[in-house]
Amino acid sequence: MDLEPKILELLKKRGIEGDEIGEYISPRPQKTHDPFLLHNLGEGVDLILSAIKANKKICVYGDYDADGITSTVIMMDVLSELTKNIIYYVPSRFDEGYGLNMNVVSELKKQGVDLLVTVDCGSVSVEEVRHAKDLGMEVLVTDHHKVTDVKADCLIINPNQPECDYPCPHIAGCGVAFKVCQAVVDAVGLEKTVLYRNLDMLGIGTIGDIVPLVDENRTFAKYGIRAINAGMRRNLRMLIEAIGLRKGEVTAENVSFGIVPRLNAAGRLQHAKLAIEMFLEEDESEAKKKIEELCRLNDERKLKQEAIYEHCINTIESRYADSNIFLLYLSDAHEGVTGIVAGKIKEKYNRPAILLTDTHDGCLKGTGRSMEGIDLFKLLKENEELFLRFGGHAAACGFTMQKENAGILRANLEELMGKILDENPSLLDKKTEAEIVLEPDEVSMDFVRQLDLLEPCGCMNEKPLMAVCGRAEKLRRIGNRNRYLQFVQKLRNGRILNCTSFNDPDAVEKAIDENPDRVVIGRLSINSWKGYESIRMTVEAIESK
Repeated sequence: MDLEPKILELLKKRGIEGDEIGEYISPRPQKTHDPFLLHNLGEGVDLILSAIKANKKICVYGDYDADGITSTVIMMDVLSELTKNIIYYVPSRFDEGYGLNMNVVSELKKQGVDLLVTVDCGSVSVEEVRHAKDLGMEVLVTDHHKVTDVKADCLIINPNQPECDYPCPHIAGCGVAFKVCQAVVDAVGLEKTVLYRNLDMLGIGTIGDIVPLVDENRTFAKYGIRAINAGMRRNLRMLIEAIGLRKGEVTAENVSFGIVPRLNAAGRLQHAKLAIEMFLEEDESEAKKKIEELCRLNDERKLKQEAIYEHCINTIESRYADSNIFLLYLSDAHEGVTGIVAGKIKEKYNRPAILLTDTHDGCLKGTGRSMEGIDLFKLLKENEELFLRFGGHAAACGFTMQKENAGILRANLEELMGKILDENPSLLDKKTEAEIVLEPDEVSMDFVRQLDLLEPCGCMNEKPLMAVCGRAEKLRRIGNRNRYLQFVQKLRNGRILNCTSFNDPDAVEKAIDENPDRVVIGRLSINSWKGYESIRMTVEAIESK
């Protein structure tokens, strides 16, 4: 394929040149790594297989987000080919919280569980693992969350532990689970189809956990989307139809904004086992009922999320407008959506945001999100003595603390942020910079179609921002309560580029009113309507020429 010059320029800017281009744009990428490069992988597989041989009862212990859900499905599906003496457990976000739980461990022992295999959690569950071992259970942790100085005393398969030199440390929990299962399948000589039928789960979990879509993760996502569009998993196919998507046309964006939110809604508002049961359900009518419930919960989640977000914005504008990091206390907010809201606040203000909710036992639960350049894990690690539980990574963290320590944490975080900004005063400045500047003749259908070669796009492989110079005309407000702005950008060669501003329409409209001769910066796509195709831009920023 002859690539457009601007596509080649874009790839070069992203460090992709020469022979790497073919792998990058290939629909069948080959970049993947030997699972045995994961520290403890061999010992972990031996532990699983020895438990199966001895007919010991195994429990797969997961997490309540899309990564944890898909990780659980992958591990259950593959290991169930080798043993029927296996169950799974996913904790409640509200009653038990993230990771292993003491009471649950005790209950699982009463049920006869001999081996706990965690997915997407467990690396820092020190006390809980010790408790399981004291009860006579064996524990294998498979996880991907950051491990620093404290970790559980058991076999841990985690690319983000200090002893591990895995070439792609960014794989999600489902990626680690898939790698473990890959080694199990190879060790016992199972048909590869047992593994490959779970590529759809691997793709959903990888995209849903917002890990960098580079290296092996890009391979996972591409084959995952291919598997989703093949429609081999009936219940997933039914979910896709319920969302209003068409088989064979699902994209990474559809996964992010269609499939993943419905899976997460179960754990956010009710219990994640609903999503797992949906995938594992053999009765079609029962599967349909579970899908309907997931969609209903997602609608409810949207309403709760919007109300909390509006409340937070009002609080920030009235009390914390000058803060460099937001620590907001919400006494009665639904904690199932606080992570999403923290992320939206982070996006709006380009500041780290942490939301605190009551646990009703004298404690607060914190959920935080941060942007590139501010490592939230490091910031909170400096205050670890204030937390009863704490974990996460640079972009997202969670913790539990005594309520009376909230003021100390706020002061400490502001002080730490002040020091960071002293060294880099412009760190919080919101910048929207185009990767590529297009001349009018370069805004073509062929170019926009070739942008699809960059897919799947996501974290660290974003949809590229383009800059196009022209004159803005025909402004009109659209959407509920006229929240969005639509206009056309008339280019020098007479072509028309349809533009829509979703993020900051007031600022865009004001800038155009002052001077319609502008540079628009945004993301290009093709809009199809009644057989007619046109190029459109989702505008992220607008600048003077």
